[in-house]
Amino acid sequence: MAKELTHRADELKQLGWNQEDLYKYIELWDYRQRWGSINLEREDRQFLRKAESLLPEISKNKVSVKKPLKEKSYYCWIKYFLNEMNNFELTKNVEDGMRGVWPIFLEEELRIIDYYEPVLGLPDTIKAKLIGSIRENLLKEALQDYKKSIVTMQFDFQATLANAKSDGKNSSWRHLRDGDFEKDQDYQIIDKTCVLEFRKKVNEKLLSFIKENFPSLADTDKSLPPNDWIH
Repeated sequence: MAKELTHRADELKQLGWNQEDLYKYIELWDYRQRWGSINLEREDRQFLRKAESLLPEISKNKVSVKKPLKEKSYYCWIKYFLNEMNNFELTKNVEDGMRGVWPIFLEEELRIIDYYEPVLGLPDTIKAKLIGSIRENLLKEALQDYKKSIVTMQFDFQATLANAKSDGKNSSWRHLRDGDFEKDQDYQIIDKTCVLEFRKKVNEKLLSFIKENFPSLADTDKSLPPNDWIH
């Protein structure tokens, strides 16, 4: 049998599998590719076997192409919220040069991901959940450091997620804010004189965390990315 280079969720979808099971299959497949099946729970191994028993054998003359980074669910999740926030700031006529704290978080995370190109399989996305507390702590710092110039608007994080999930395509996506902050709609805008300073601080924290904690980057020898912000 030819070796699979990517999952075969599209084929399972054609067989009638629902989106929740497809996402589970993709995450488990990514995990097994990276770490093997030894650490998977018995029921997860059975789930993968069930999926693969339904799929036809891969032709030796035709192998799948690895899924691009920008099509990974986690990447699309971050990108979706960033696009929605960009649109929000346009509709609110935010002054040129000023920027929301949240899009800064997401822009810098995507910059780091684009540079280091982690696998973004299940091991990486489990670790990525810890980024939520890093964002909230950085938000506290921004409120303290820039309290005299910060402008606070209201952005409905929950409704934004609900809209993304309404067509069933993104049913595995989670809230951008967790726990006590899940229903918080405060959306802070930083004055243009502070944006670059805060952006550098965010990049430093996220860069350190992602490079040191994402399992797929454990053996990377890539140097630090250039500080080439447009400002």
